[in-house]
Amino acid sequence: MSKEKILTVQDISCVGQCSLTVALPVISACGIETCVLPTAVLSTHTAFKPGWTFRDLTCDIEPISEHWSKENITFKAIYTGYLGSREQVDLILKIIDRHLEKDGAIIVDPAMADGGVLYKGFPDDFPKDMARLCSVADVILPNITEACLMTGMEFRTEYDEKYILGLLSKLAGLGCKKVVLTGVSFDPKKLGVAVYDCASKKVEYYFNDKLPRMSHGTGDVYASAFVGAFMNGKSVYDSAAIAADYTVKTIAGTMDDDSHWYGVKFEKELPYLISRIK
Repeated sequence: MSKEKILTVQDISCVGQCSLTVALPVISACGIETCVLPTAVLSTHTAFKPGWTFRDLTCDIEPISEHWSKENITFKAIYTGYLGSREQVDLILKIIDRHLEKDGAIIVDPAMADGGVLYKGFPDDFPKDMARLCSVADVILPNITEACLMTGMEFRTEYDEKYILGLLSKLAGLGCKKVVLTGVSFDPKKLGVAVYDCASKKVEYYFNDKLPRMSHGTGDVYASAFVGAFMNGKSVYDSAAIAADYTVKTIAGTMDDDSHWYGVKFEKELPYLISRIK
C-alpha cells in the first residue's frame, strides 16, 4: 500500500495516553501522514477519578466532511476507534463513502468493551451498530468481549481453540475481510492474537509472554502500531505480530513506574517499532 495520508476517527482524552493521543504520534512515527477526526474531547480517560469532562463532537462531523468534500480531500485508509453513538457510526459510514479512495482500506477497532461488559455510556444494543461498521471493513481488531457482543456468542474467560475458531467464523459472517482477534490465550503464561482470513478460513496465531500488569490504553497502542505497519506494506499477519511485540515492549518499559498507572510509555519504544517496520 502507498504511504499516502490516512484518517483516524476516535476521541481525544487530553491526558491518559489513549485514543488520538496515541494514534497520531504512533502512526506518524511510522512515516504516514495522519489526519484526525475527533469524536469527543475528554479531560482525561475515564479510568481517572470521577470529575473528568466530556464534550461530544457529533455535530461537528458532518460540517467537517462537507468542507473536506469542497477541498476534494480523500484518504488512503480510514481507521476508526472509539465511537460514542449510533449516530456517529452512521456518519462514519458516510465519511467512508465520501472520502475513502477506491483502493483504500478500512480498519476498524470496535473499541467499546472489555472484561465481558460494555464500557459505561453505551446502550445495550450498540454492538449491533458497531457490527454494521465492521461489515464494511478490510480488517477488524476486536478483543474477545467485543467479538462476543457483536456476534451473540457467550463470553468466556476459559476456552479452547474450538471456541476461538467459532468466534472467528461468526466475525467473518459480519462481512469483513480479515480479523485480528486480540487477547487470545490457551496458556496462562502466554497472550496473543488470532489472525483470520475470512475467505480462505485460514487462522494463524501469534503469542508473547504474558506480563504481570494490566495497562490502560494498550488496545489503542496495538491498533495504531498495526495500522502503521500495515500502511507500510506489511501483511495483516506481520502487522499483527509487529504490533504485539511493540505493545509488549511498551508495557515492559512502564512496569517499573507505579505512578504511571494510566497508560504505557509508548513514546520511548517508537524507535523499536520503526526499526521493525523498516
